[in-house]
Amino acid sequence: MTSNDTYETNDIAEFTERFINQTKRTIFLTGKAGTGKTTLLQKIVKSTYKQTVIVAPTGIAALNAGGVTIHSFFQLPFGGFIPDFNAEFNDRVRLESKSTLLRHFTMNNQRRAIIRNLELLIVDEVSMLRADLLDAMDWMLRNVRKINEPFGGIQVLFIGDLLQLPPVVKQAEWNYLRNYYKSPFFFDSKVIHEVKPLYIELEKVYRQADEKFIRILNNLRNSEITDTDIEILNSHVQQDFDATKHDDYITLTTHNADADKINREALDRLNTRTTSYDAEIAGKFPEHLYPIDETMHLKLGAQVMFIKNDISPDKNFYNGKMGKIIALSKYEVKVQFPLENKIIEVEKYEWNNIQYTLNPSTGEVEETVLGTFVHYPLKLAWAITVHKSQGLTFDKAIIDVSKVFVPGQSYVALSRLRSLDGLVLLNPIQPNRLTTNIEVAAFTKANDTDEDLEKTLVDGTFEYAHDMLQKSFDWMELMNAWHSHKSTYKNQGLKSQKGKNLTWMTQQVQLLESTMEASRKFRSQLNKLFLQKNTDLSFVEERVDAAYVYFFKIFDGILYSTLKIMAELQQKSNTKQYNEELEELDQLMTETIIRLKKSKQLIHAIVNKLPLEKDQHWENEILAYKQGKIAVVKQEMRKENASFDFDTDFIQVRTKSLKKEPKTKKESTYDITLRMIKNGNTIKEIAKERQFSSQTITSHCERLLKTEKIELLEVLNSKRINALSDLFDNYDGGSLGELKEKVGKKFTWDELKLYRASLII
Repeated sequence: MTSNDTYETNDIAEFTERFINQTKRTIFLTGKAGTGKTTLLQKIVKSTYKQTVIVAPTGIAALNAGGVTIHSFFQLPFGGFIPDFNAEFNDRVRLESKSTLLRHFTMNNQRRAIIRNLELLIVDEVSMLRADLLDAMDWMLRNVRKINEPFGGIQVLFIGDLLQLPPVVKQAEWNYLRNYYKSPFFFDSKVIHEVKPLYIELEKVYRQADEKFIRILNNLRNSEITDTDIEILNSHVQQDFDATKHDDYITLTTHNADADKINREALDRLNTRTTSYDAEIAGKFPEHLYPIDETMHLKLGAQVMFIKNDISPDKNFYNGKMGKIIALSKYEVKVQFPLENKIIEVEKYEWNNIQYTLNPSTGEVEETVLGTFVHYPLKLAWAITVHKSQGLTFDKAIIDVSKVFVPGQSYVALSRLRSLDGLVLLNPIQPNRLTTNIEVAAFTKANDTDEDLEKTLVDGTFEYAHDMLQKSFDWMELMNAWHSHKSTYKNQGLKSQKGKNLTWMTQQVQLLESTMEASRKFRSQLNKLFLQKNTDLSFVEERVDAAYVYFFKIFDGILYSTLKIMAELQQKSNTKQYNEELEELDQLMTETIIRLKKSKQLIHAIVNKLPLEKDQHWENEILAYKQGKIAVVKQEMRKENASFDFDTDFIQVRTKSLKKEPKTKKESTYDITLRMIKNGNTIKEIAKERQFSSQTITSHCERLLKTEKIELLEVLNSKRINALSDLFDNYDGGSLGELKEKVGKKFTWDELKLYRASLII
């Protein structure tokens, strides 16, 4: 395996981040259950300066990873893909070939710009990714980016454990696909055979500390299970185990119907009143993305499981932690952890359905929230399917693998547990139920080699610098776009807007043409420098700086001139189409200039061994470039035409973020509420604007009060605070239900919660 034995998992994680930021190498990041793959994914997204998009094979997987589905991002039709132009297949089977799939690549300029600017594609839960779907992604990227390289020249990070759930392929599809693919797994795709990913495995297991259990799980992963292992597992068989008489056990089943039945019957057995809670759904959040049921039915005494990690500093729970409902009211849910003798009040969690957009003023790929789903992060936890247990951790579980129907299911189920002490098997395990996929085993074995990470990183950084500079100083696509646009001026009357601008357009094209030969010669010089045995990167940096100064002056002038023409056109009638044509040229020019700026800064960082991360001080200068240029144009226009309406001009419309500061750290939902509170908004105003209930915004304010980011006076008036002070004199930190019954309508739940949050208990 790629990760050398001398490295700890934390070192491997750090190396992975450096590989992402310093190379263009495609990477497959894997590891056993509980090794921290999801944590590293989140860290990479926060630290990388690269334009990044996260995708996953299913909606729920994408939601959990903070990304979008593969089909939605790449606008791919559902069904199989045959990596051939002239494939023949039955119309009754949903299949696409290279030629038919091309028809689906008619995307708008915004989507094309996002894909053109993309530098890093993260594919999560790769065990479920089909080989043909990955080839379809590759085919799309090559065509849209017009770069005939694997993935269109984009770096790809695959993340997942191949012994988790496998890809799903219908037999009718596989009858055709088997002629092209050895297996449906992603590693048997055509593109992966063309570009072998760097194989990095996280080894340290954080979930299990039981060495005997870890050894059994490793043997199971590697198809090396022994008679002794089976004997140890079967020593935990209790066929008459009654889960209703034991707290904190969850049953892992292989089928949804079994899990639903167990949960429904267990809830019905409780002789307490049912309280129902509805999710708050705002904006666009399709039903197939719901992380849990829209309506949640709970009772006192119900066994529940958290489905998210606690994002508060308290870290009271984790994904999979179980507890019991001990208090319920309209606005309050309390859970007890019996083994810890601890009680917490559950806060609602916010899931976001996002899409990726391109900021036209900065050239940055950004997330836009389309809709939100707010609910308590809980599920009934007497039973859950093996499929839905992925990523969860349990202290105690009842497992029945007698109905296993796909290889690897037994491993997924068993690896959810922390130790053998919490295992109960309903039936003895048979060796034939512990199979793992032979293709996966062969792929893992083929990558089980020690590769020198340091040398790979050095070589990869060198290759990345060369490739990055070559692409940054090649603007043939930009030149072609200007030529194509110039051809539309033919046969335009002298009185038309295009006719009047023909001389201007000719001048801009001539300026661009004057750079082409110099660009070719500079790239040729770069090739010679990088092909030398001992390339002097300091000298390369000097040449890059000189080339940047020369080309930037020309491009900056063309961009300024184009922006000014567009601003002038905004004052004319019947110029919408013309303006849109110039808008596309403006976007391409902006992308070219920003690439030049990035390449200049990145080669400087590499030469001087500076960390390549998102928080580099030079990032703001790059992102602010276009905004500064727009500001200059607006200033000039004001001088020339004092009556020009700058509140509705094209610049305002096209760059909605014009008045924003250069890109800063992404705001959390709590940060947004904090900012609005500081701006003087009330809870009701914030709830209305953000399309949340006042209870959800109140829960944000509770956390802000506990962390002392706001004061109580910012959300309650002094008169109400004084009255609440008397009420809370003898409060001992318990449930607010009794207090609410005592005061009736005198105080609202929100007021009681806010005051309690301000107390140090």
